[in-house]
Amino acid sequence: MFHAQIVDYAYPLHAHDTWTVLILDAGAIRYDLDNRHCAVSGGDYVAVLPPGVVHDGRPAANAPGFRKRNLYLDPTFLPASLIGSAVDHTTFRDGPLRRALARLHQVLDADEDPLNAEARLAMIEQRLTDHLAAPSTSTRPEPQAARALRALLDEHTVQAVSLAAAARLLDRSVPHLVRSFGQAFGISPHAYIIGRRIEAARKLLLAGIPPAEVAITVGFCDQAHLTRHFRRHTSTTPARYASVTGSRAASI
Repeated sequence: MFHAQIVDYAYPLHAHDTWTVLILDAGAIRYDLDNRHCAVSGGDYVAVLPPGVVHDGRPAANAPGFRKRNLYLDPTFLPASLIGSAVDHTTFRDGPLRRALARLHQVLDADEDPLNAEARLAMIEQRLTDHLAAPSTSTRPEPQAARALRALLDEHTVQAVSLAAAARLLDRSVPHLVRSFGQAFGISPHAYIIGRRIEAARKLLLAGIPPAEVAITVGFCDQAHLTRHFRRHTSTTPARYASVTGSRAASI
């Protein structure tokens, strides 16, 4: 990731060895990409700069500067065959994609569960491919693949299996697995894992296990990580849940 506010500065001609995906939070930018004059502003716009293609960058005319967030993605993130299309169509308006990118930056900044970032990145990969690739017969969501992924997640609730590893095991792409899972169960793989961990945490808390120990046991980074998700699922903290629920059970 790279977050920056640029004022009165122009990037010289250069090239990245990665795919660069850019969103603006303020201002507007102009850039020349392989001799094409391009521009992007805020709102729902997303810019994609392919690897190995020379470009520059500067604030757009009448704009004092810009505030941007960049993602630098491995050159294999998208097929090399899409580089030409990305040069011809470097910017597009896509609200869901823009929001997904903004949320991914937040997830990465917060150092949240890698499975969360991986699932969001899969959605981003699919939408970028849809924009850049010629129309094709994309694989429809597959209930059998969704069930297979759920079984795999159930086996690895504490030490979550990565979506990349699941894709290799199930011989499917990550975007296809995420799309199939969402279609079948109405929830993302990451949200499913969090729910399973919360259920496991409830039982351990009622058994008198301290919240800090419960957090590590069920797969959260620490007690704060458990508390954040537990409050979202139950509207209370793990300690209060154990105290109040435990007291009620004792009185019964």
